[in-house]
Amino acid sequence: MPVMTGARAFLEMLRAEGVETIFGNPGTSESAIMALLPEYPDLRYLLATQEGVAMGMADGYAVSGRRPAVVNLHIETGLANGISLLHHAMDGGAPLVLTAGNKDIRKLAEGRSDLAEMVRQFTKWSVEVTHPEQVPGVMRRAFQEALNPPTGPVFVGFAANALDGEAEMTIASSMARVAAPTPDSGVVQEASAMLSRSTNPVMLVGDRLAQAQGMDAAVKVAERAGARVYATSIARANFPSGHGQFLGRINPTLPAGRRLLDDADVVLAVGASIFSGFFYVSGPSLNPRTKLIHLDSSLRDIGRVEPTDVALFGDPRAGLEMLDEALAGQMDSVSDARVAERRRAIREMKEQARAGWERNLRQSWDALPMTPERMMHEVGAALPSNAIVVDDSLSSKDALHGAIKFNELDSIYGERIGAIGWGMGAGLGVKLANPDRPVLAVTGDGSAMMTVQALWTAANYGIPTVYLVCNNRSYRILKLNMNVHQQEILGREVEDGFEGYVGMDFPLPLNIAGIAEAIGVYGRTISDPDDIGPEIGKALDSGKPAVLDVVIDGKT
Repeated sequence: MPVMTGARAFLEMLRAEGVETIFGNPGTSESAIMALLPEYPDLRYLLATQEGVAMGMADGYAVSGRRPAVVNLHIETGLANGISLLHHAMDGGAPLVLTAGNKDIRKLAEGRSDLAEMVRQFTKWSVEVTHPEQVPGVMRRAFQEALNPPTGPVFVGFAANALDGEAEMTIASSMARVAAPTPDSGVVQEASAMLSRSTNPVMLVGDRLAQAQGMDAAVKVAERAGARVYATSIARANFPSGHGQFLGRINPTLPAGRRLLDDADVVLAVGASIFSGFFYVSGPSLNPRTKLIHLDSSLRDIGRVEPTDVALFGDPRAGLEMLDEALAGQMDSVSDARVAERRRAIREMKEQARAGWERNLRQSWDALPMTPERMMHEVGAALPSNAIVVDDSLSSKDALHGAIKFNELDSIYGERIGAIGWGMGAGLGVKLANPDRPVLAVTGDGSAMMTVQALWTAANYGIPTVYLVCNNRSYRILKLNMNVHQQEILGREVEDGFEGYVGMDFPLPLNIAGIAEAIGVYGRTISDPDDIGPEIGKALDSGKPAVLDVVIDGKT
C-alpha cells in the first residue's frame, strides 16, 4: 500500500469517486489541501467569495446533475456562514460532501471547535477525521451516505494533523449506489384496494418523487384513480403542472390547506415530507375519516406526524408502477365510469382557476410598477423550450408557476425551506451541470443581496447564467407570511394600513443591476414589461452572465 499524507489521500479519494469540481472558499485550515491542488489539474477548484455562494452552487450542481458535489469551507468561521444553506440542502436531499479543516487535535489546552457537532442536525452523517489513515474509509462512507436514498449532505472535518500526517493508504471508490427497496407487494395490494374503492382521492407529491424520476408513473396512477393532485413542494417538477388534474401547491398544515383536503376519503402521499412547515396549528391535518397512504424512500418521513393507514417504504417510481398495475387489475367498468366523471370535474376546477388568473392578469395589464403576474407572463413568452428555471422567486412563486407550465422532469429547480440566498449560487451550479441548456435564475431582490457575491464567480469563470431579479423593494415574503400569521394563526384580518411590517421594506432600493455592472457582469434595470422578452433573448444569446433587474409592484 502506498504511503501518503492525509491531504493527498483526500484528493486521491475525490479522483476515485469521479469528482471533477470542488466548490469552495478556503482558509488557512485547508493549506495542506490547497498546496497539493496544482498536482491535480483534473480537480477544478471554483472559488466563491462568500460561503453561501459555494453551498448554493454545490446544491444546484448536485441536484440538477444527479451527481455528488464537494464543498470546501474553512474551520468554524467559514462553516458557520454556510449552515443556512446546508439546512436547505438537507431539506432537499442534495447529495453533498461538505468539508472543513480544523486545528491540530493536540491543541487541546488552547481549545478547538467541535465542527462535526456544529452541523450534525443538518446532515445525514457528521464526523471529524483525527488520524491520516482514517481518510480513505471516511471518504468512502461519506459518498455512500450522500448518494444513497434518502440522499443528503454529509460533513467531514479534518484535524490539521490528519492532513499533514502520513500513513499507508488504500484508495478505492465507494460502492455503487444502492437503490431504494421495492415496496412490499402485499402492502401495494392493500393500498390499491383502498384507492379503487375511493370516491374522492387526493394525491400529494413531493421532491423525492422527481428525484426518483417518477413523474410518468405518478400521472398514470393519478389518471387511473381519478385523483386531484397537489404538490407539497414545487422545488422540482414532481407532476406536470399543465396536466388537467394538477391543482397547484398546498400546505396541509394550515387551515386553508386542510380545507382543501377535508372532503378527501383517501390521500396518497408520494415522496413528500407532508404535514411539515413553520406554523403550528393544533389538531390533525386530515379529517379523521380520511385514510392516508404514504409511499416514500425516506422511512423517517412515513408516519412522522399523522397516523398512516398504509405505509409503503421504497422507491417512489417503482411503488407507483406497482400500484398502477394493481389498480388496473382491481378497477371495473363502474369504477372506470366513476373515475372519468371525477376527472372531468377536476379539469373544470382547474379551468375555472386558470380563467380567474388570466382575468386578473388582464385587469392589471398596464399597471406600473408591473405586477409579478405581468412580469412572469413576459418571461414565459420569451423562455426557450429547453430552458431550465432556477426558482428563488419566493413571493413571486405563484405568479411564476401561473405563467409557465413545468411539464418536463428537469425543467425547474427551486428553493425549499425559505433559506434565502440560495438562488444566486444555485443558478451557477445548475448551469455548470447543464452546460448545453439555457439557465434562467429567478430571484427576489432581498434574496439576491444575501449572496450577490455570486456575480463575481460568474464573471471570473464566465458562467453564462442569466439572473432575473424580482425587485419589489422589500422582503415581501415576510409580509405575506405576516399575513398568514395574523389570519390563519391568530384569526385576525389584516386591514389596509397594517403597521406590523417592520424591517421589511427597502426605502433605498437594492440596485442589483448596478452591482452587476460594477463586478463586470451585464446589468439592466427594467421597468417596462415590453422590454423583458427582448432582454432575455439578448442575454441568453450573449453566452455571458447577465442580470435583468425588473421593477415590480411590492404590494401584498
